[in-house]
Amino acid sequence: MITFQAIDKTNWQECINLKLKKEQEQFIASNLYSIAQVQFLERFEAKAIYDEQQMVGFTLFGLDSDDGNYWIYRFMIDERFQGRGYGTAAFNSIIDHIRQREDRTEVLMISYAPTNEQARRLYAKAGFTELGIMPWSNGEVVAKYSF
Repeated sequence: MITFQAIDKTNWQECINLKLKKEQEQFIASNLYSIAQVQFLERFEAKAIYDEQQMVGFTLFGLDSDDGNYWIYRFMIDERFQGRGYGTAAFNSIIDHIRQREDRTEVLMISYAPTNEQARRLYAKAGFTELGIMPWSNGEVVAKYSF
């Protein structure tokens, strides 16, 4: 059972110790950076992803003030838990969590490196449609999910 817990003084160190596979590290900022970054992002939440009592991943999402849409800025599953269904289950749970929010927008946005095929497959499977590489996206593919 996938659940989310806020990053706080009891779990932040465990969260920063989550690791990606070496070849994935180029695709996402570290959890430490993300925890620092969220301190300056209004209406964004950093959450640890749990299976029962075991932390398996991390996500950062929220309402972006630039375009007024919800965005998933970060999503990662620790290398020890990849390939076991946690990514799909957690990603779908994030979508459902945002879907139930009162301030939900009509679309949910995400961006990723064009060479990150694992992310592309996961996001497409969840129902995201690629919009292409946007001029403001630092060369990343932008995709949207319509509620």
